Amino acid sequence: MRALLLTAFVAFMFACSSGAPEGAAVAVSSVPTGPAEAPEIHIQVEGLQAGPAYLIATYTDQRFRLDSAMVDATGSMTFKRDSAYPAGLLFVYLPNKTAFQMLVDQDQTFTMKTKVSDLNGAMEVEGSVDNQLLYRTLKFEAEQKPQYDALAAKLRTVENGTMEYHSTRAEQDRLIKARKTFLDEIFTQYPNSLFTKFKIAGQNPDPINVYKADGKTMDTARQVYLYRTQFWEGVDFNDERLLRTPVIANKLKRYITELTPQNADSIIAATKFLVDKLPPRSEYFKYVTNYIALYYEPGKTPVMDPNAIFVFIAKNYFTQDKAFWTDSTQVAGIQKRAEEQAHSLVGQKGPDVKVKDPTGKVRSIYEIKSPYIIVYMFNPECEHCIEETPQLVRFYREWKPKGVEVYAIAIETDDAKWKSFIAKNNMDWINVFDPTNRSIYATYFVDNTPELYVLDPDRTIIAKNLKPSQVAEVIERDMAKRK
Repeated sequence: MRALLLTAFVAFMFACSSGAPEGAAVAVSSVPTGPAEAPEIHIQVEGLQAGPAYLIATYTDQRFRLDSAMVDATGSMTFKRDSAYPAGLLFVYLPNKTAFQMLVDQDQTFTMKTKVSDLNGAMEVEGSVDNQLLYRTLKFEAEQKPQYDALAAKLRTVENGTMEYHSTRAEQDRLIKARKTFLDEIFTQYPNSLFTKFKIAGQNPDPINVYKADGKTMDTARQVYLYRTQFWEGVDFNDERLLRTPVIANKLKRYITELTPQNADSIIAATKFLVDKLPPRSEYFKYVTNYIALYYEPGKTPVMDPNAIFVFIAKNYFTQDKAFWTDSTQVAGIQKRAEEQAHSLVGQKGPDVKVKDPTGKVRSIYEIKSPYIIVYMFNPECEHCIEETPQLVRFYREWKPKGVEVYAIAIETDDAKWKSFIAKNNMDWINVFDPTNRSIYATYFVDNTPELYVLDPDRTIIAKNLKPSQVAEVIERDMAKRK
């Protein structure tokens, strides 16, 4: 069964965006218009063969062709057009399949000279402070890297606590301090340059050592929490030029997938913390909310209850007054889907379902006396259902004496296929089928089959989106909590 939500949801994400430049990958938003100055960028790469060169623009994690130029026999090329390039980070792709970076802001008339044998190290820039700072920094970092790598390798071979370890670590700290001093001088002298905003945004906070009550054991959970809450401090969310560099996309992915525990409650809290920092009706607001909603799209993530993430984002951000990039029809469709999912989230009471079994008898979930109930929704022709149903049958035979019942609901099939599937798999639990599917869509949300919910003795949903092999652990954990 295909995801019921995907088509309309993705259409909503990209609604009302203006067309991307020629050759662009589709992005969450169109690239904002740049400054008024028409570009004229002369580049010479000594030793480069003739052929086409391309100017590649960045929008978050997307790249697309912005312009092209021909490289002549001397390695020279000029990127020039009547309208300005959008401010941000660009890449110049050369005929020999190599590339180098370029920052473009208001001043779009400058020259760059380098050698094909050392694009970064030999780079000379005239007329662009941003690119002068960029390549000055790249050269500084390239000089430091061998020293830093050698010290890091040495630290892996010496014993922690020895004099050699401490001296090596001190030398490494000296390099880190030298880099910080180097950058701070640039940031102070050029506080509003695109280079400074870009570089500061990419900086990570310094980890804070946090100890538990004994004063000795590191409290890593608290340490990560503090790191996460400081993670965005260097980003100027009023500067949309940063969206046209990779820095925001890279930080957002790390923030939400690596620094945030991968459960719905933590992801929701991290989302709210970040979105509360964003200017309303901004490209940042649009990008962040769309990214997280799509990343945790139900049916495409191992997170147990991604529906809770979608419901939170839809109800709080994809609303008539906040979703400025789309229209009322799209918003209404998203809100309807959020309502459909809202009543079957983990932590809520599992809705009752009353449907007929193969004998025509109406069977109700709430009439089941077993402490634990597995609500299992399947389609007889679904490949994963065919694979996982026998696994659930084996689990049921072991766990039925321990207080587990299965309420299996067939979806989008017919009576003959349903009954044949029951007989073939020896499904001797409670089986029901509603040809209209009304009883299902009004209660338990299904994005892909098979779908599996676990209800506890209070008929609260304690888990969903599980494989049969995961159910025992969930029930055992809940049983232990009740002792």
